[in-house]
Amino acid sequence: MRQECSSIADLMLLMASSIEEVAHAINQEDAGRFLDEILNAKRIYVAGAGRSGLVAKAFAQRLMHLGFESYVIGETITPAFGLGDVLVAFSGSGETQSVVDVCETAREIGGKICLITATPSSHIGRMADCIVEIGNNRLKDTDIPRDFEIRQLTGQYRSVSQSFAPLGTLFETAALVFSDAIISALMEVKHCTVEELRGRLANVQ
Repeated sequence: MRQECSSIADLMLLMASSIEEVAHAINQEDAGRFLDEILNAKRIYVAGAGRSGLVAKAFAQRLMHLGFESYVIGETITPAFGLGDVLVAFSGSGETQSVVDVCETAREIGGKICLITATPSSHIGRMADCIVEIGNNRLKDTDIPRDFEIRQLTGQYRSVSQSFAPLGTLFETAALVFSDAIISALMEVKHCTVEELRGRLANVQ
């Protein structure tokens, strides 16, 4: 059975090649605008569902390591969102209902919304102050349910690229790499040292 499987290294190289294509396609002005929003934010909140939610949490953790005040929506110790705060939403479809609800609330409060997505022309995209397009989804699969929770239950993943299968979802992987690149850029701008970061790493686990 295993003999029919492609080389693991080849699959990793295919993934790396796909990420490289995505990186070349990212609008640098949009990425720069996102960087400015993070730098100017009073506090930074992140939101996402499923694998996108895991990427969002990783980004919030890295921001904390850099000395930013960052929070994950839905956690028990997350304080109230307010003016001057920025919400960073990770959503490949831009239609995930739980994330849409969070963004609508943030908009009503008067905060800013930054969207990392594969679908700029989406519900969240129409609310966002800043959008960074990762890949290109464009809601091609119109028969797939919009709600993330329904897609999870039925095994229908809109962000899966046919050319990327069976490697999984391109959006979440590319979004993670993008968010880490933003962290690297922030380190340069803030002149952070490794020692400073090390001092904020968890020492009680």
